[in-house]
Amino acid sequence: MGDRRRFLSIVAACAASAPFAVARAGAAAGAVVWRGTAMGALASMTLVEPDREKAQALVQRCVDEIDRLESVFSLYRPDSSLSRLNAAGELRDPPFELVELLSQSLGLARSSGGAFDPTVQPLYRLYAAHFALPGASAAGPSPAAIAATLRKVGFAGVELRADLIRLRRPGMAITLNGIAQGFVTDRVADLLRGAGLVNLMIDLGEARAHGHSARGDSWRAAIADPRQPRRTLFELPLGDGAVELPALATSAGYGTTFGTDPRIHHLFDPATGRSANRHLSVSVAAPRAALADGLSTALSVMPAERAARLLADYPSVRAWLVQPDGEVAVLGRGARAGAATRARA
Repeated sequence: MGDRRRFLSIVAACAASAPFAVARAGAAAGAVVWRGTAMGALASMTLVEPDREKAQALVQRCVDEIDRLESVFSLYRPDSSLSRLNAAGELRDPPFELVELLSQSLGLARSSGGAFDPTVQPLYRLYAAHFALPGASAAGPSPAAIAATLRKVGFAGVELRADLIRLRRPGMAITLNGIAQGFVTDRVADLLRGAGLVNLMIDLGEARAHGHSARGDSWRAAIADPRQPRRTLFELPLGDGAVELPALATSAGYGTTFGTDPRIHHLFDPATGRSANRHLSVSVAAPRAALADGLSTALSVMPAERAARLLADYPSVRAWLVQPDGEVAVLGRGARAGAATRARA
């Protein structure tokens, strides 16, 4: 579904190559662990459920639901609802999930002052086409090309109704890659909890955890140092406890780069049309994975002071912004100060 690198995997110890990985998830007795692919990336589900037959049946329901939602949100499937919207400029009788997620996206676009903008897909197309050319400038597209493309960008140009989605300007296109992984993660977690499961960890590129692992301890995530991805920067508990939040998402520019300059990547500032390099990575813990996912994308574009003002509107959220010098700015009131350890490079 997305172009950015997958950031999370469920393993018994910290993964070496991802900005965060679940620690002590445990394939211990009593846990049913599924590993496969979802939305174009490796994925996993860990269910602590003594009835293995029930757990395996639920895993299949989740896999089917992921596939169904890919048919709505994927940019790689030409017949997906989102691809058809981008190709035609409008979509009549859109699926409920597309209306719901686009509504959430436009709400975050407004609250973030446009830092999060689902209409940046023309910028991705511009950069991908530029670097596909032989001998392309390592500096990226020309200022004139960026300026022309920015005329196709702007969330105010999206008309959203229950029965119609319309892109009001020629050449506009939507990507939901900055929030859809979280949305699908929530759908899967909600499906499992609705079926009575209490202890689970979902990893679909973003994480959501409830209860405890098969060994009875907390689910934990390790945030990697973006400058040395094999090195853990700090750890976080995930779940429902007093110092925990269920969902975690990380955005980092090195997830998808163009050309040879790591500063040219997929996290675009919609105001400038260029890659945002204020932070090396941004991790957000929240009650819902879609919120964590969207906010981690938005905060990647913002200076820390503006990010703090945005998070004031989300009192249940906490964020960790890794600065270019390795310092970690911790924002938000949604978790106790002790929720993270080693929060300094």
